[in-house]
Amino acid sequence: MRTYDAVLSCGLIALALGFSPAASFDGLPSDAAPGQGTAPSAARPPAAAVQRAPNEALRSGVQAFRSGKPDQAVTSLEYAAEKGVPGAMWKLGRMYADGEGVGQNKLRAYEYFLNLTKAHAYEPPDSPESRFVASAFVALGQYYLDGIPDTAVKPDAAVAIDLFRHAASYFGDPDAQYHLGRLYLLGTGTAKDSVQAARWLRLAANKGQRSAQAMLGGMLFKGQGVARQPAMGLAWLTLAKDGASSQEVWITETYRSALAQASMDERTQAGRFAEELTRARRASK
Repeated sequence: MRTYDAVLSCGLIALALGFSPAASFDGLPSDAAPGQGTAPSAARPPAAAVQRAPNEALRSGVQAFRSGKPDQAVTSLEYAAEKGVPGAMWKLGRMYADGEGVGQNKLRAYEYFLNLTKAHAYEPPDSPESRFVASAFVALGQYYLDGIPDTAVKPDAAVAIDLFRHAASYFGDPDAQYHLGRLYLLGTGTAKDSVQAARWLRLAANKGQRSAQAMLGGMLFKGQGVARQPAMGLAWLTLAKDGASSQEVWITETYRSALAQASMDERTQAGRFAEELTRARRASK
């Protein structure tokens, strides 16, 4: 049975978590009490909105969000989401996950992502919508790693692994590949496997995923479960450091530690390798 089918077939997760089959698409049962994150029934889209094409509602919702009109954005996006538009389902999930324009509600975000993945698990990987589906799988995987406090969504690393694996293998998503590699390296939710870890991290690193570049670089520099290649490891760490944000302190610290330990010859080789890796990535685009 395919990985996704084994994890989410026939809505088994939703049933196991106690969600009603009649749950509204905003992510909570329709009989949930106001004040617990539910959208009031009056928030249903007006008749004028119903006449619009779903994709037009998506565009209108995104534009309203960017214009600082969250209520209008939610109304349009909910209509598009109810019509099965992946971009609308994903955008609402992200809004509730991050608390952007709405109150943060991880459970509602979870439900939007879950509905999106159940409806579009095998969206063609080269379709414009595939990036939304892959991102939803990654978001669900992260929720299953940590759980959602005070809800029925409990930590389950094995489920997280399966969700990351589907996004990593079917969609080729670099964030999913990074998470999968990290879990193999740590032995979380699966047996520890440095070879598999390096394989997935390299796939993500080649696509410019900074955390994967740094983690792979650290493995190669130290010889952590793989043959030690200090110059190549330092090269990956250099690329990760060059693209890291001010919040990604661990990447900068890992790079500085390796640089301090590297010989002059290893530093020189790392510089050449970094240039080659950059050229190869540009050529693959």
